[in-house]
Amino acid sequence: MKRTHEARPGSWLAVALLVSLAAASCGRREERGAETGYDPLAHAREAAGRVLNPEASVPALCYTKTNGTSNPCWVCHTSAHGPNTRSDWHLQAEYSFSEAAQKNHYENLFVGRTADMAALSDEEILRYVREDNYGPLRRALAGARGFEGYVPDLDLERGFDEQGFARDGSGYRAVRYKPFPGAFWPTNGSTDDVFIRLPEPFRRDAQGNTSRPIYALNLSLLEAAITSDPDAPPDRIDREIEPADERLLGFDLDGDGALSPGVTRVRRLPKTYAGGASNVPLERGLYPRGVEFLHSVRYLDPDVPGYAARRVKELRYARKVLAPDRWALLRAQEKEQDEKDEGLLPVYAGSAMSGLRNAFGWQLQGFIEDEAGRLRLSTDEEHRFCMGCHSNLGVTVDQTFSFARKVPGQAGWRVQDIRGIPDVPQLGHAEPEVLVYLRRVGAGDELRANDEMTARFFPGGTLAEAEVRRAAIGGDRDLAFLLLPSRARALALDKAYRVLVRGQRFDLGRDALPTPAVNVHATITNGSTGLGEANRIYRDGRLRLDWGVSGPR
Repeated sequence: MKRTHEARPGSWLAVALLVSLAAASCGRREERGAETGYDPLAHAREAAGRVLNPEASVPALCYTKTNGTSNPCWVCHTSAHGPNTRSDWHLQAEYSFSEAAQKNHYENLFVGRTADMAALSDEEILRYVREDNYGPLRRALAGARGFEGYVPDLDLERGFDEQGFARDGSGYRAVRYKPFPGAFWPTNGSTDDVFIRLPEPFRRDAQGNTSRPIYALNLSLLEAAITSDPDAPPDRIDREIEPADERLLGFDLDGDGALSPGVTRVRRLPKTYAGGASNVPLERGLYPRGVEFLHSVRYLDPDVPGYAARRVKELRYARKVLAPDRWALLRAQEKEQDEKDEGLLPVYAGSAMSGLRNAFGWQLQGFIEDEAGRLRLSTDEEHRFCMGCHSNLGVTVDQTFSFARKVPGQAGWRVQDIRGIPDVPQLGHAEPEVLVYLRRVGAGDELRANDEMTARFFPGGTLAEAEVRRAAIGGDRDLAFLLLPSRARALALDKAYRVLVRGQRFDLGRDALPTPAVNVHATITNGSTGLGEANRIYRDGRLRLDWGVSGPR
């Protein structure tokens, strides 16, 4: 028998095979070596109890200079809406900082990084952002003893099916949503994605059997409860959902007088969830106890559709461990405001090892890069950074952001991608959200530091409204046209953040600008921001969106 390509000693194929095997073995040794001695908990343990900035929950962006004309504050600080009775629009009009917060601790805003960035080649930063640091974290924490916190149990490598469900059977489902205005836009430094998981009873039928149709139905019920206008009468909501079988619920969701399979609109909400969760009340604007969110903040990769790099800057996890009733929520909001008025510094239950808990039932935990780019548990102080936006803020929906901005129905159940999403208005607004933001801020970010956005959409200093409207419903472009940076800017932002990571001074801020910030206060004197005198206060900021009759595909 004639043998072809036999690997005889000394043949070119044998050499190639040996080289290949050696490289693979070397790769495995390097992988094992990179993880040898890798303890993602070590830094948090060493820094336990150490807090240099007691007001780390106040974001760096709150130190923006408004000059009496630029108002980025309205997207967070607004009038009360639904179960969130927090009305904090007055923070647009006045600086109201505690004594500890009057000094801007975020000195990283003022650091020049040009020389360090220049030392990083484009090839080097692209190679870096394309490496996986999530998998090593999972493996390291899987063997961690005595760790009370969240061990990542979503296998990103296995991916998601056509319905957005994780293929690993973990119960996570991908959520596609419109990014929150300003710093969360890719043009300002990062992409991200969000995954949601409901507790086991929500994934089972009444007999206790695992049921994807029941799980999908319960997620759609939650979608309608969170994204619809909480001030609308119960029979006047109208939300597109993925096709659902009303017969599994025994309730007429679309209000057509019949129980049918494949309904795609919710116009009436039932009192409870379905299947194994039929004893759990469905409350508008509130999540059920046990819901989980996993959120990865990523570098930019300009050669990948949507720019989502493989490397994770931060991994953020939230779980609703308690479900306070409406009275308890109101009391928590009042108590937090009273303590602020008395000048008391914020106090949170828990620690880095278990996560910090706020007064509204949410427990948060985060991981961030170490100097080598590996993900490590955030310290006590670094955890406080998360609490400011997820505790008592006027715009949030049950202290969260992303799910209330989910793309309606089936198109919103897949891994995050802003391509194809139009610039829809906020709820109650007539004009597209990005257009309104640019008009009110006069720039593409809170700090007015995004020169590329300014050049694109403010030629000659005037907002080019017609160009921005191209991404609105009926236009010829989408959010990607508005919010994805150029390749050069993407790489510059990656390099700036990589330099910041090497310094490991996240207590001095994690906003990495290519050039030092100019429109930022180094210290604050409480009093007027100048926006009230200029009639530039807006009480209409809303997290929820008006998608029109139907959302994007």
